[in-house]
Amino acid sequence: MCDSSPLAEILSQYERYLRSERGLVTITILQYQSFVRRFLVERFGEGPFLLREVKPYDISNFVFRYGHTMAPKNAQLMTTAFRSFFRYLFQKGDLHADLAASVPTVADWRLSTVPQYLAPAEVKQVLRACNSRTATGRRDYAILLLLARLGLRAGEVVALQLDDVNWRAGEIMVRGKGLFHDRMPLPPDVGKALASYLRRDRPPCRTRRVFVCMKAPRRGLAGPSTLTTIVRRAIDRADLHPTFKGAHLLRHSLATSMLRSGATLGEIGEVLRHRAANTTEIYAKVDFDGLRSLAHPWPIGGAQ
Repeated sequence: MCDSSPLAEILSQYERYLRSERGLVTITILQYQSFVRRFLVERFGEGPFLLREVKPYDISNFVFRYGHTMAPKNAQLMTTAFRSFFRYLFQKGDLHADLAASVPTVADWRLSTVPQYLAPAEVKQVLRACNSRTATGRRDYAILLLLARLGLRAGEVVALQLDDVNWRAGEIMVRGKGLFHDRMPLPPDVGKALASYLRRDRPPCRTRRVFVCMKAPRRGLAGPSTLTTIVRRAIDRADLHPTFKGAHLLRHSLATSMLRSGATLGEIGEVLRHRAANTTEIYAKVDFDGLRSLAHPWPIGGAQ
């Protein structure tokens, strides 16, 4: 059933703008729409959506309230989405002023932080926290395995299509950043969980997306933020308390586990499908044994 609500119409028109005027890919559009939807629902509730009533402090308050709960890159993506959306509304004539200038910036200096991660035993706790007796639990288990075992990004899991799974070859095609498509091996446990969900639990629907909403309307998951919610709930059920609970936590955990098992940064970069080698450098900061070997003893006794 087609959603004809005012909010859906706003997001649909914005999607057409992003595709035709900006030339953005589907994953990025879904991410932008997810942030915009959340903002509009919090600002206006069920409506009416009087866009001219949005004030600069509405935007800044929202960013300050939720930005600190996200990884810096996600917070930056949120502010980029807001600048795009409010610039679009201004050009369209729905706003009296260009509110894009009122969107706060998010600082993030490269290699300034240590990646948050879970230990392998904690990742197992998160996976076991899914209720295997329910359809939603089995769907979430398959999603978490893709994140934890293959290191997929949240948007890549959301964008996964039925035709992307090659069961005979035992591999899946990942629709990554920048329109890159990569083929990755499908580990037996991930394939088993995925096949179980598709055979038993995926409801009949028109979308070709692998993962869909378990309640009507039957459609693909709204965006990466939905996976963040799934991961956060699983972590809470596992009674774990990391500082960061987003979907990227499992990607970091895979990389860290590989590093601790002796994998090189180059090998980790191949698994995570980094296009530039320096993107993987951040994981060198969790190789504490290697870093200790580089540390010099602190001078004592007045040594010069």
